[in-house]
Amino acid sequence: MKGVILAGGNATRLRPLTWVTNKHLLPIYDKPMIFYPLEAMARAGIKDVLVITGPSHSGSFINLLKSGKDFNLRLSYEIQEEAGGIAQAINLACDFSDNDKILVILGDNIFTQSLKPDVDEFEKIAKGAVVYGKHMATESKQYGVIEVKDGKVVSIEEKPQKPKSDIGQTGIYMYDGRVFDFIKKQNPSTRGELEVTDLNNKYVEEGTMICKILTSWWVDAGTSFDELLRANVLVAKEIKKE
Repeated sequence: MKGVILAGGNATRLRPLTWVTNKHLLPIYDKPMIFYPLEAMARAGIKDVLVITGPSHSGSFINLLKSGKDFNLRLSYEIQEEAGGIAQAINLACDFSDNDKILVILGDNIFTQSLKPDVDEFEKIAKGAVVYGKHMATESKQYGVIEVKDGKVVSIEEKPQKPKSDIGQTGIYMYDGRVFDFIKKQNPSTRGELEVTDLNNKYVEEGTMICKILTSWWVDAGTSFDELLRANVLVAKEIKKE
């Protein structure tokens, strides 16, 4: 399995911090944000990782991460030239994946749970996908909401007014090699982007989407100043416990 980290976007909600840098280069306590998904990839046993970012700060990522050997990874880089949505960004990994399964992590997702048991399990599955969810109580409707019955995902709704569950969709996914065929057939949303929820629902429709629940803490650090601060505080507490 190969890894894909999405580190593009304009991060308008974090301005003025992001006027001069990419949000994934902002500090989370003692390290740049991008270090955390890279470390998650390494913990999961992934060796080859593609970092996808925008053109404005691509050189900064290369200067910081270089070949990836500091993480025991082999890094490649790809440029998303316009903001076309998460699914469009994933599609840029088509040649890199070479029909292999992929683990996708959005670069602002900060968490501590090891994905290795799930990666090992997914490697044995013939086809399908995995979406990671988190029990979120009232805030689940800020994300895609995952409805699960008998272990299978039966629906994913993007920011619904009346959520069908308290499971919010995180930015962690695993896909089989068919994902790029699904993306090529996708239509843009009303925002003009290829949405990851629409992509995931292709697997839901065929009954091959599985939901794994994150039991550790998880922060979508790129969504607001409050979440950025929360990520810093939680990481600091983890480090000081050691």
